[in-house]
Amino acid sequence: MKRAVVVAIVAVLTLAGCAPGNDSLASQYQDGSGQGYISGDGAFSEIPADERGEPIEYSGPTADDSTISSDDLAGQVYVVNFWYASCPPCRAEAPDLKALSDEYADIPFIGINIFDNADTAGVFERKYGIEYPSILDAKTNAAQLAFASAGAVAPNAVPTTLVIDREGRVAARISGRIADTSILAAMIDSVVAEQG
Repeated sequence: MKRAVVVAIVAVLTLAGCAPGNDSLASQYQDGSGQGYISGDGAFSEIPADERGEPIEYSGPTADDSTISSDDLAGQVYVVNFWYASCPPCRAEAPDLKALSDEYADIPFIGINIFDNADTAGVFERKYGIEYPSILDAKTNAAQLAFASAGAVAPNAVPTTLVIDREGRVAARISGRIADTSILAAMIDSVVAEQG
């Protein structure tokens, strides 16, 4: 009898943990706010080298009519940030990304703008002093799809920040606004310290 009660309690707790109301991302979708993005909660994860996926291959145009591709960054540790100008958490974290890109001047930072045209993206970048380039991905979503196909970023999960290892694989991820610059800094340091 006691065993049956314990099994019933475990089953109830398991089902309660799976309920959409306990999942902040599901709740955002269900509330119908129409905000146009799913805001992560700032959760972060580091992926051990032997558990990382395949290298991610992508390319896309920038505002100055050049192209950024994974080939351009091959063999380097770098940071990728998914953003767009009217996304409130993107605006909130922009000064932190600017500061970190200045502090880590030898580590490339790139943006992937999922929504804006060149003019809108440019206004945002000038306002926050962002000097690293961004792929303007709104027309094709090709860069975002390359990362999504690899399981690195969920569609519409903006902002998301990734640290890419020397092999082109996602080594660390922050879903949502960067809560503390020391978190991203520690992730970068950890991946840089890996044997290349």
